[in-house]
Amino acid sequence: MIYTVTLNPSLDDIVSVDDFRLGVTNRACAELMLPGGKGINVSIVLGNLGIRSTALGFIAGFTGDEIARRVEQMHVRADFIRLEAGISRINFKLRSVDGTEINGMGPAIDEKALALLMEKLDDLCAGDILVLAGSIPPSLPDDIYSRIMDRLADRDIRVVVDATGKLLRDTLSRRPFLIKPNNHELGALFGVELSGRDEVVAYAKELQDRGARNVLVSMGAAGAVLVAENGQVYTSPAPAGRLVNSVGAGDSMVAGFLAGWLERKDYAHAFYMGLAAGSASAFSEYLATGAEVENVYRSLKKCGE
Repeated sequence: MIYTVTLNPSLDDIVSVDDFRLGVTNRACAELMLPGGKGINVSIVLGNLGIRSTALGFIAGFTGDEIARRVEQMHVRADFIRLEAGISRINFKLRSVDGTEINGMGPAIDEKALALLMEKLDDLCAGDILVLAGSIPPSLPDDIYSRIMDRLADRDIRVVVDATGKLLRDTLSRRPFLIKPNNHELGALFGVELSGRDEVVAYAKELQDRGARNVLVSMGAAGAVLVAENGQVYTSPAPAGRLVNSVGAGDSMVAGFLAGWLERKDYAHAFYMGLAAGSASAFSEYLATGAEVENVYRSLKKCGE
């Protein structure tokens, strides 16, 4: 079973406005409301690829109820912990102005609620996969991912970490099965700006030397790199297509990689499935369907397979 953890899920209100102007009343010409959060995105794409997963995390208030309802509609088992106070956040995203969004704060998570999450994680079994994805709310300790991994140590659970900065760096000594920075996040870990694929490979290998078993780096239009624990390095340019929406593309890459790895236990196949899923979501209005991923996968030049 695959479990995903989203510590601060959201309802994403995605609005399009023709001729948006500041200081006046603007009217939406299109609107879409979706459950949001990196772990939830991974679960949704896994479901689109025919793989069931359980979404864990915290919800509160009427927005939390709606998050859980919409997640279940997307063929994902929702097993969120309900908080007694506050409401789950609403993130407002304005498509008319690229990159413009306002993200809500979300509810405070107390020690009692955190203990309940830990108890749920205690039910994971050998062979399960746990995805820890996204930033953490300020009410939680900044080493929460490391604490979770320590709690599950020596239980043969493969942990995937999709995070940035110190939150990711602190997990490396726990030997995560997979980490997935993008090239900008990878450079930021070392205080450098990466200018080419060779540099990405070199710094990805450095993260592997520090403990990560597999390092998958997304590079936008330049494609992706996988430094795998079998000693192989896989690289590919991005497939041809028109960028529609980059939100969730990295999460889709994680889901595609896991789907490919579970299917064949082959890192080349997992890499190309990850690249196909990430690209298919970038070419779509929302997270990619299974058919969309398959179409992009077929278009890729599968070097080494």
